[in-house]
Amino acid sequence: MITVTQSQRALTIDDTSVREALFNLLQFYKISTEEVAVHLVSKKTICDLHARFFNDPSPTDCITFPGEDPATFLGEVFICPSVAKAYAKKHQLDPLEETTLYLVHGFLHLLGYGDIEETEEREMRAQEKRALKFLKGEEKLLRP
Repeated sequence: MITVTQSQRALTIDDTSVREALFNLLQFYKISTEEVAVHLVSKKTICDLHARFFNDPSPTDCITFPGEDPATFLGEVFICPSVAKAYAKKHQLDPLEETTLYLVHGFLHLLGYGDIEETEEREMRAQEKRALKFLKGEEKLLRP
């Protein structure tokens, strides 16, 4: 089961497109799990989570919480479309594609990919590109 919740108004995103993108990522990476959750949250909410769990009140793109038993519950991804929208505007990108990147990034964190060390970050970026290329080819980017 893929649970999608929205508590944001910055960007219109169809819940079904989130489920489809995540379902395709699970298949692409051959991951079997009973449940994964995606929360599209406001800037205030992402700042509150960032402060509470990482002692940093600044806005961030996404925060992940892996499940204890990935076969049962892979984990949760909190995504801030407001951050994606601002970044996309500044860099002349599509905000929905940027939000899709955040979904991919959070999903990869749930799979154990990191981005703190330089070698981890290089692998994360390579996997992001690979996953986004796949989603684009399947026409499974997020939609309004």
